Amino acid sequence: MDYQFLKIEQQGAITVMKVSAPKTLNALNSTILGEMSHFVEHLDTQATRVLIVTGDGDKSFVAGADISEMAHLDEAAGREFGVLGARVFRAIEQLPIPVVAAVNGFALGGGCELAMACDIRIASVKAKFGQPEVGLGIIPGFSGTVRLPRLVGQGMAKEMIFTGRVVRADEALRIGLVNAVYEPEELMPKALEMAELMLRNAPLAIKAAKQSIGQGYDLDADAAITLENDLFGHCFATQDQKDGMAAFLEKRKASFNGK
Repeated sequence: MDYQFLKIEQQGAITVMKVSAPKTLNALNSTILGEMSHFVEHLDTQATRVLIVTGDGDKSFVAGADISEMAHLDEAAGREFGVLGARVFRAIEQLPIPVVAAVNGFALGGGCELAMACDIRIASVKAKFGQPEVGLGIIPGFSGTVRLPRLVGQGMAKEMIFTGRVVRADEALRIGLVNAVYEPEELMPKALEMAELMLRNAPLAIKAAKQSIGQGYDLDADAAITLENDLFGHCFATQDQKDGMAAFLEKRKASFNGK
């Protein structure tokens, strides 16, 4: 499918999804969210083993949600818009493959929430993060109040949300919101380099690890350990495990096929 506001690039088993609405600094409206929903729903996670999410251009990842659309919503429509964004971002979060956000500029409001729905965030030195919604009379509506405290702790999340303060890339790194910060020209090469490292490993093992981390986070320790035990055991039923351990013992490179 051809998208109006998404650019999809394929580099082997790596797919890059760029949000592309330059006139609004890639701000999210219902049309863009619908396109993202369609893309995620139809993404072939056998052919694509790593997804990179970024913004088109050098100024903005996603500057936020489209205020010109939100300004006219009533209570019911506002809730519906929030449900749409939250559902799309949850679908991204629950993809069985690694998702890397390459944040190349403004990641405010819905942009920060999109980045947080990804597994890993790396940023340009020009990136800026924030949840400034309270300055508009609303709260983060695409699960920002859920994910931000889990990433940076409740105290810092409350400070960012209550004040609407924007943090620069270096502070985002310090508080654990991003994994690494690079010069703008290095950002996409570093994202691709990270993705290539992931491609060297067993895809079913990565899927199991993502499931264990994601589901286990909300469980008590004993239940999370049981989940990990089960997924660990399942790995031994895969061909990837057989070849991976044989390759190690035979001092050769493993050849994983996702089976």
